[in-house]
Amino acid sequence: MHDAEIDQLFGPGGRLGQEVGGFRARQSQTEMAKAIAGAIAGQATLIAEAGTGTGKTFAYLVPALLWGGKVIVSTGTKNLQDQLFQRDIPTVRRALNVPVSVALLKGRANYVCHYHLERTLENGRLTSRDDIGYLRAISRFMKTTQSGDKAELAQVPETALIWNLVTSTRDTCMGAECQYYQDCFVMKARKEAQQADVVVVNHHLFFADVALKDTGVAELLPSANTIIFDEAHQLPDTATLFFGETISTSQVLELCRDVLAEGLSHARDGAEWAKVVMPVERAARDLRLAFPQDFVRFSVSQIAASSAFFPALKTLRKEFRAMIQTLESQAERADTIEQCRTRAIELGTRLDQWNAPTVAGAATADDKSGDGQECVLWVEAFSSSLQLHRTPLSIAPIFNKQREGVPRAWIFTSATLAVKNDFNHYASQMGLGNAPAQTWPSPFDYGQQGLLYVPHQMPQPNSPDYTDAVIDAALPLIEAAGGRSFLLCTTIRAVKRAAERLRAEFEQRQLPFPLLVQGEAGRTELLERFRAAGNAVLIGSQSFWEGVDVRGEALSLVIIDKLPFSPPDDPVLAARIEVMEKKGMNGFMHHQLPEAIITLKQGAGRLIRDEADRGVLMICDPRLISKPYGKRIWQSLPSFKRTRELNVAQAFFATPE
Repeated sequence: MHDAEIDQLFGPGGRLGQEVGGFRARQSQTEMAKAIAGAIAGQATLIAEAGTGTGKTFAYLVPALLWGGKVIVSTGTKNLQDQLFQRDIPTVRRALNVPVSVALLKGRANYVCHYHLERTLENGRLTSRDDIGYLRAISRFMKTTQSGDKAELAQVPETALIWNLVTSTRDTCMGAECQYYQDCFVMKARKEAQQADVVVVNHHLFFADVALKDTGVAELLPSANTIIFDEAHQLPDTATLFFGETISTSQVLELCRDVLAEGLSHARDGAEWAKVVMPVERAARDLRLAFPQDFVRFSVSQIAASSAFFPALKTLRKEFRAMIQTLESQAERADTIEQCRTRAIELGTRLDQWNAPTVAGAATADDKSGDGQECVLWVEAFSSSLQLHRTPLSIAPIFNKQREGVPRAWIFTSATLAVKNDFNHYASQMGLGNAPAQTWPSPFDYGQQGLLYVPHQMPQPNSPDYTDAVIDAALPLIEAAGGRSFLLCTTIRAVKRAAERLRAEFEQRQLPFPLLVQGEAGRTELLERFRAAGNAVLIGSQSFWEGVDVRGEALSLVIIDKLPFSPPDDPVLAARIEVMEKKGMNGFMHHQLPEAIITLKQGAGRLIRDEADRGVLMICDPRLISKPYGKRIWQSLPSFKRTRELNVAQAFFATPE
């Protein structure tokens, strides 16, 4: 593909403009498309940061679709996947007039399973009226759907518990033994993906496959010429999640429930099933009770040698082995008991391997995984479960291994990959070495469209009344903006406190702004209500910092409570910093600060989404001004005008555009 061809497509009067209503040719988009075309042609790696409004989706789709060969596009979320599949790719395909076939591939939990639906309909063990209604809707949906994708059935919420009963997991899938194998939606989706020119997946699916070989992506990789990661800033966290390993007491209890149900159904006379599972259940609960607190995280080295944790883990392993012996003796009685046996052996092996070198009282924080990878072992306690984690300290070597072999193009793109035009942090996390990296600036006029406001006299972020001080400082600006605000918090606790305060203040001051709070409804529903209201205030934490697009006047003020540094009690972060400091690096400057800047850029990016948008970004954290590193942070943000005066920020809303 030649540069002239791209100029012709993106330029004034080009085919993209004819196909897309309101399309405006942007120089940065055209240049980005040329760079990606070059990387695809040369089967090279490219890190491509594109400021908000560049139009990066078209910039990578045009060369990918024109160049030919098999393309895998991996996105940050399932919503973005659906948008690419249903809207963006068909638009570009029509504009280019190319006969490209496209498939959408999601994880198996997104497809209704014929076998599990039938079992749930037969068992009828539903307790809530909602679930009964949802099950009827799913049953009707199955008669008409071509894909079985639950996203098509909007009337059943994505978070409804009924989905767990009518979808399969890797553990509960019968595979080729299943009577419905020929009609299986998961298998159909994988087959379509095998045959398609362009396959749209998401990062979770991509890395789950690399780690578990269970999603159909592994079969696609060998034939792919080009892999494009959109929202690529999410990859380090997603890959860490999947290249690590987690075992939870919930998994153990779920297996015990299934063993009891299948044993009583198919081999009642084979064992006293209640007595088989009871000691395992008790041991799993005792392991959780080794930590009296809820929501705590410890690396293994932080757990006292005298803790009840180590003997409780030993007991669980012993009782688990006894349950496996019973399953071994009864497995041939039914396929479902055989399936429980396989699950039990796999889970038991992982339990035995977790912290295997450690004996009670000789805990070590670091461990080597099977492939010699340095890992940190840590424990996380929730209100009713305990998770044992083994997390790699760096994903770079593992990801590099995936990129070896067949030469192909690897494109990593996002609005936030660099810190002040420096890509070293991201490249080293992903093991991309000296891969070429480029930035294309946003076409927006940030100096005219936005204002960065940092209030005076804020307390230190660790002070107990900090969230109250944030609300006190933000209220005059929320009033000046007429609502139309996002308040982005770094913790759920801050979300709750801010919601309490704002609810009381709005009532007392008789302010007519609808208050929307994360957790009180799903993210999609909250955003729809926010857009529809036109004067709402939405309070959210992590999930609202990115992937949220509200254009126009409905969002005119984004308030960020604190700089988003990772929590200091994170055992993985502590271990990574320790390793960096042994190498003579500064853990804060080389890891924590770049991470916080990339997250902050995402949050700030919610404000200006269009050439016509205007608004104020209010960052309450005094460290932006008082600390030497503050300058590096605000220099990485869009080039808004800056002020510390409330009256200047209020006047911004009063000024006509």
